[in-house]
Amino acid sequence: MNTASLSFKYELEKKEPRTNDGGTTRGASVKDFPASIGIAGVSMRLQPGSMRELHWHANAAEWAYVISGTVRTTIIHPDGHSYTDNFEPGDVWYFPKGYGHSIQATGTEECHFILIFDNGNFSEDHTFSVTDFVSSVPPEIVAQNLNLTLEEVAALPQKEAYFAAGIVPDEMSFVAETRPNESDIELTSFHRYPLHSQQPRIVPGGGLQRLVTSKEFPISSTMSGSILELQPGALREMHWHPNADEWQYFISGQAEMSVFLAESNCVTEQFSAGDVGYVPMGAGHYIKNTGDTVCRILIGFNSGKYESIDLSEWLAGNPKDVVITNFGLKEGEIENFPAEKVFIQPKK
Repeated sequence: MNTASLSFKYELEKKEPRTNDGGTTRGASVKDFPASIGIAGVSMRLQPGSMRELHWHANAAEWAYVISGTVRTTIIHPDGHSYTDNFEPGDVWYFPKGYGHSIQATGTEECHFILIFDNGNFSEDHTFSVTDFVSSVPPEIVAQNLNLTLEEVAALPQKEAYFAAGIVPDEMSFVAETRPNESDIELTSFHRYPLHSQQPRIVPGGGLQRLVTSKEFPISSTMSGSILELQPGALREMHWHPNADEWQYFISGQAEMSVFLAESNCVTEQFSAGDVGYVPMGAGHYIKNTGDTVCRILIGFNSGKYESIDLSEWLAGNPKDVVITNFGLKEGEIENFPAEKVFIQPKK
């Protein structure tokens, strides 16, 4: 693939959504967004009580971030344990590949969350819904399996529901329904990480970052993610990730990003809220806030371990004569270079 000819921007929220029974979804796999070969993403909205039905993904794990509203998830593990969790804005969940789960909006307002998958080829072709499964096999099999009559089987959905509208669940009702061998710790934290509650890494005048990896969230073995906030004019400095592709969802504000692909190939894009960006593993890039408000970005990586090499830290770690020779600097110019890692450079 000639990545130099690709766009590293996709206007996700302008895509025509899939809509029914109180839910909408907009997705971008590599088919929609050719540059995004390693990660796919979905923007999903659910009205109170609406459910993304019981389903599983055969070819990707699912990492999610709640932007607004509240939501309840359920998940089944191969060992038979089931887990139910409630999520609020700023919370993250992770479901391993192939684990059956559901997502239902709670509360009184629409819930909006972003799903990130660790496979650019993720698509609905590899998503298996329970109603589709049950309606596709012979009805006598369903009757025997679920202890129903054939008349009762005929009253079940005869095709995939995908979304199912229901009443708003009592957010605490699941506590009384948990299995005796499930602990409260597992119930509240095994698949949930409260990213917004994390103490951020702050750069005065520049912005902040909240980051969750498999170290803080052990179940998330194949993915990590962060929330990056940039003040107007601030720059997330030139850097690259040696171990992962990067997928971005711009929550608010405006930004510019260039992706450097070696051999003088550099693609520059402009982003607004609702856009998605992508950076291939190892490609150099930066993100600059080009607006007059805070730019807030959700970033996902297809590795549970976060690694970044930042330009300032790399240059500062070399003997001065190496940098002087490499850049052909004049006497004294090296003193203008950063002496340590910058990470976020405030507006000059």
